[in-house]
Amino acid sequence: MRGILVTGALGQIGAELTPALRERYGATRVVASDLSEAQPADDSYERLDCAQAEAVADLIERREIGVIYHLAALLSAVAEERPQAAWSVNMNGLYNVLEAARHFGCQVFFPSSIAAFGPSTPRRGTPQATIQRPTTIYGVTKVAGELLCDYYAIRFGVDARGLRLPGLVSWAAPPGGGTTDYAVEMFHAAARRKPYSCFLAAETRLDMMYMPDAVRAIIELMEADPQRLRYQNAYNVTGMSVTPHEIAAQIRQHVPSFAVDYRIDPLRQAIADSWPQSLDSSAAREDWGFSPRFDLVAMTRDMLARLGETTGPFEDPISNEVENANARFG
Repeated sequence: MRGILVTGALGQIGAELTPALRERYGATRVVASDLSEAQPADDSYERLDCAQAEAVADLIERREIGVIYHLAALLSAVAEERPQAAWSVNMNGLYNVLEAARHFGCQVFFPSSIAAFGPSTPRRGTPQATIQRPTTIYGVTKVAGELLCDYYAIRFGVDARGLRLPGLVSWAAPPGGGTTDYAVEMFHAAARRKPYSCFLAAETRLDMMYMPDAVRAIIELMEADPQRLRYQNAYNVTGMSVTPHEIAAQIRQHVPSFAVDYRIDPLRQAIADSWPQSLDSSAAREDWGFSPRFDLVAMTRDMLARLGETTGPFEDPISNEVENANARFG
């Protein structure tokens, strides 16, 4: 049986998707890859720069990969700080993965985002098929990625599938420079009994999803009967439509002393204001049975319980990612 490759495996999605795939398909079958030099003692991890086409093809051939979960990317706020690096990582990386998939006959998962939509998109009940026109480089790479996956499916028969993911909340990985990462930062602060300064306005409404629901949706889509998939790529999915104020209020049900103030980051606020407030995920429900299990109440309870004593200080993801991009691209 051919192997499974996860690129960007040390990131927010990969931190929870990789162990879920290993539990479902067998630990020895799943290869995790990322840019980090740190490697486990076994051969379950490989350092990989997806912007290097030969390296991508070599790993897929050498490890006999049949399915690729391509998660490697620079996120929204980081990408705006370094748009040239974002294009190289997000687009060249996807192109190299799709080319290798075409050559070696691999199935591909590509995560799109609510960032693929723009200010001219209907903001409430955003349809599956609608005008997109994003105004950020991250959103541009996501729309281009959706179209490129569709092209490879139509032109070359590559089984490329994907989801348009909302803001993701995970206890297993630190914030990664996304516009919706305020929610993750908020939970970390509450678990440490610290106040939090939110970089978005209190009433900024955006779609969110708890990571266990996202991981399950990814796996379910990849296992779905292709004959049932009307869109195949870029299905809208969501778990809840919430504001920072609502999340903070729910946290205070468990941590009554939790305090939040609002120090708006103009860049990330502008990005958030261009995104949908709620997505229509009916196509995903009808085509392959998508159904989230966590609402805000359940997510808050689980996040705080899981963080518990495990939460430590985290570094600023934007400055760290920009520094790494500068080192790579000058």
